[in-house]
Amino acid sequence: MFSIHKKNESGFDKIILKNDFTNNYAAIIPGCGAILHEFTVERDDEKINVIDSYQSLDEFKNHLEENGFKGCKLSPFLCRLDQGKYTFGEKEYSIQKYFMGQNAIHGLLYDRAFTIVSETANTKEAIVTLKYEYRSEDAGYPFNYDCIVTWKLEAENKLTVTTECVNKDEGLIPMQDGWHPYFSLGNSINDLHLEFQVKNMVEFNSELLPTGKVIGYTEFSTIEKLGDTFLDNCFTLDTQECQPLCVLRNVEKNIEVQFLPDESYPYLQIYTPLHRRSIAIENISGAPDAFNNGMGVITLESGQSALFKTSYKIQLLNKK
Repeated sequence: MFSIHKKNESGFDKIILKNDFTNNYAAIIPGCGAILHEFTVERDDEKINVIDSYQSLDEFKNHLEENGFKGCKLSPFLCRLDQGKYTFGEKEYSIQKYFMGQNAIHGLLYDRAFTIVSETANTKEAIVTLKYEYRSEDAGYPFNYDCIVTWKLEAENKLTVTTECVNKDEGLIPMQDGWHPYFSLGNSINDLHLEFQVKNMVEFNSELLPTGKVIGYTEFSTIEKLGDTFLDNCFTLDTQECQPLCVLRNVEKNIEVQFLPDESYPYLQIYTPLHRRSIAIENISGAPDAFNNGMGVITLESGQSALFKTSYKIQLLNKK
């Protein structure tokens, strides 16, 4: 049986999707951008949370940006937007919300409070659907859309998140979507092993903006130790390969996280922060600055919606 529980802890109002057979669960925080706060499995009476998140509501509210936007929803644009400016429908727009250096970053919804639309729990799954109604809140994105996020916990430690973006404006709107979760498997990420199936790496300039070119990339095409490798890069996924398209593994603790995006997330952004305690592995619908370079930007007609879907799966490996 699966169940849904609500819990207030460290200032957070959490909604917990739980597998009562295994005690494994996922904790979602609707009021903090619908983020995934915990994804926990139990083995040998030990609880293992693979998500690096916030210690308190105060930390989320006051230190979200400096902590690397851990877990955040990326919408309606993602990663960097060159000088916060873009042209759409022959009109130039300038984002106002948040800049890192000279570029706007990570969209407009990462700190917004979503509301609970529905909850379902039965013998096969626990599901919660959340919604945020964006209504022209930033002068640089004077459009209207609904962002509807559904988290679903299933058997075999599988957690799926689906985002539906619905154009509620009278005309066309540009759109991207993604997530910015950080994963930790208990050790320094230097000790972890990584594999991802990509076609190419998006070439960046000094501002970490795409040049318009892609270049070949073969590292981590098979599972290998991350070591001191630094990554702050965007890749095009090879969706013709078998799932999972990305694996993060701790060989000492015999646990791995698998990433299973569908074709709505054809790009993968990976970032290794300097503290090396966790790694950001981001399923995204387009490249950074797509509103300008067109690499994955979606145009929605009035009333039209777009769906984006990915799954995370925790695999407990056999001990040697």
